[in-house]
Amino acid sequence: MLKEIEGKVECVVELRSGLDSDDPINALTYAVIGAAQKVHGTLGAGFTESTYHKALSKELMLNGISFESQREFEVFYENMLCGTYRPDMVVEGKVIVEPKAVVDTIKEHRAQTISYLKASGLPVALLINFGSASLQIRRFEN
Repeated sequence: MLKEIEGKVECVVELRSGLDSDDPINALTYAVIGAAQKVHGTLGAGFTESTYHKALSKELMLNGISFESQREFEVFYENMLCGTYRPDMVVEGKVIVEPKAVVDTIKEHRAQTISYLKASGLPVALLINFGSASLQIRRFEN
C-alpha cells in the first residue's frame, strides 16, 4: 500500500516530525528536499523542468549525493515484459525524484510518480514542483 505525505517549504519541519529522522531513507529524502529548497530559493519559479533538473543535479553533486538520470526500469505484467520507463532521477539507488515546473501538480503527475514507485520496487518517491511560488513536495512510500 502506498502512503502519501505532502509538504511545502514552509512545512518541512512538520513533514520531518511525522517521520523517523533516524531512518536512513528519511535522512536521504531530507537531504534531497534541502537541495531542492536551495535550488528553489536561488532560482525561484518560472524556469523549465530541465533547468531545475540540471540545478538539482548540481546541488546533489555538491552535497556528495549520488544519483542517476533517466535510469531505465522494466515493467512486467504476469511475468511478461510490457515496456520500460525512465524516472527523471534515482537518488542513491533508493529514492525516485520527479521534478516538475508547473503552477500546481495535477493527478496525472501523482499517478505517474506512484506508477514509477510501484514498478521500481524502491521505497520512496518525491514529486517536487519548482513551478509555484512555494516549493511543493509530495512524498510517496511503497
